[in-house]
Amino acid sequence: QVHLVESGGGLVQAGASLRLSCTASGLTFTNLAMGWFRQVPGKEREFVAVINWSGGTAYYSDSVKGRFAISRDNAKNTLFLRMNSLKPEDTAVYYCAAEPNIGMVLVSAGAYPYWGQGTQVTVSS
Repeated sequence: QVHLVESGGGLVQAGASLRLSCTASGLTFTNLAMGWFRQVPGKEREFVAVINWSGGTAYYSDSVKGRFAISRDNAKNTLFLRMNSLKPEDTAVYYCAAEPNIGMVLVSAGAYPYWGQGTQVTVSS
């Protein structure tokens, strides 16, 4: 059983930066593809960024490409999401997700069996 704990959310003004962290326990971290997804009330959970087990491959949604950067520290079992140039439309609950997978990383939320509790990011205009 994988346990994921997110941190780093908060209330910021448009144009600011935040860094989210997600610490994993329960399984070997290097056996996991990891991802960040977000959700606003009334909408489906949305893909933000994913990264493969080694950190060598990452994919981003078009809405965050060039502003967000996903990374991982396998020595510390931690996933990061650096968010720059934040916009009000980035406001959402951000979730960390994990999938036992050392192959091609997937962008569909349905592929990820393990989820954190989420951290709120609010961007004011």
